[in-house]
Amino acid sequence: MKKAELLHWLQEEYQQWEAFLDQIGPERMDQPGVAGDWSIKDIIAHLTDWQPRQIARLQAAQRGEPAPPPPWPAHLQTDDEINAWIYAANHGRSVREVLDRSQQVFQQLLAAIESLPDDIQIEPAYHVVQLGGQRFSASEFFDHFHDDHEPEIRAWLARSEPQ
Repeated sequence: MKKAELLHWLQEEYQQWEAFLDQIGPERMDQPGVAGDWSIKDIIAHLTDWQPRQIARLQAAQRGEPAPPPPWPAHLQTDDEINAWIYAANHGRSVREVLDRSQQVFQQLLAAIESLPDDIQIEPAYHVVQLGGQRFSASEFFDHFHDDHEPEIRAWLARSEPQ
C-alpha cells in the first residue's frame, strides 16, 4: 500500500464516521447508557484520546527520537485505568468540544502521515506503517470503533428509536 492510498482510505473512513455522527445528531450524543454509563460523546472522547500517543510516537520515530511519555499520568498502566482517566478528563466537556477535539486529532494524524516519505512501508491488512523498526497502526481509531463500539452504539440507537 502506498502512502497516498492510506491517506485516501483514512479520509474515506472519516467521512463515513462524520456521516454516522450526523445520523445520531448532537442532541443524543450526551445521553448515557450506550456502553454502561458512557454516552456516545464519552466513546468519541475515548477513541480520540488514545490517538495523540500514537501520533507522538510516529513523529518521534520519524525524527529518530525515543517515544515520548503518554499523555496520561505515568502511574496508569492498564487500559481500564487509562480509559477511566480519559472518561473523567472528558465527561464534563460539551459535545461540541469533544467533536472539535476529535476532528483536530484526526487532522494531526493526517498531517503526521503526510509528512512521512512517499516510499514508506505500509502493511495493507491493518494499515500499519513501519518506521525505524517500529509499527504504527494508522487505522487504530476506526478499527477499535468498528470492532468494539459500533455494534453497541447501533444497538443503543435501535433501542432508543421511537417505536
